[in-house]
Amino acid sequence: MAANECLVDLDRLDPDHPIADLQAIRELNPQRFEMEQLEAILFEDVDKFACAALAKTSPDSFWVRGHMPGMPLMPGMMMIEAAAQVASYFTQRHDLLGAEMVGFGGVDKVKFRGVVLPGDRLIVMVKLVKARRNRMIVADFQGVVDRQIVFEGQLRGIPIPVEELKSRYVAGS
Repeated sequence: MAANECLVDLDRLDPDHPIADLQAIRELNPQRFEMEQLEAILFEDVDKFACAALAKTSPDSFWVRGHMPGMPLMPGMMMIEAAAQVASYFTQRHDLLGAEMVGFGGVDKVKFRGVVLPGDRLIVMVKLVKARRNRMIVADFQGVVDRQIVFEGQLRGIPIPVEELKSRYVAGS
């Protein structure tokens, strides 16, 4: 993945006319409240296994107050979380993993090339490079602000054993 090459043609994205809204994202992704990192899905290409979304970067975001006071920068882990949520949305929408929920399996090759500030229009793109049903997905990801790549890397998603975890959580409460 070249540093100046985007996974999705930016000219095909229109943040003012998304193809899926927050409600559609919520139907497939379990994150809520502060952990919801996406506002809208902007693009999908099923043949190329690519998807792009608009991420939340509001001045009201929970990280603004403490990261960093007087100079709020979106934490890198929140950028990666946004990419994971785009990958999860696409994976679940097209039932690529065969799982009730997709979770983090790992991240590699992460590079931060710029900053994301409150109010920036952060476009997050993923392109799946591998999907092994019931095992794992692998996706390249990028984030772009003002047509500049601000972060990139590769993530792995794995099936989450939802019922097992729910029973452990209830039993441990």
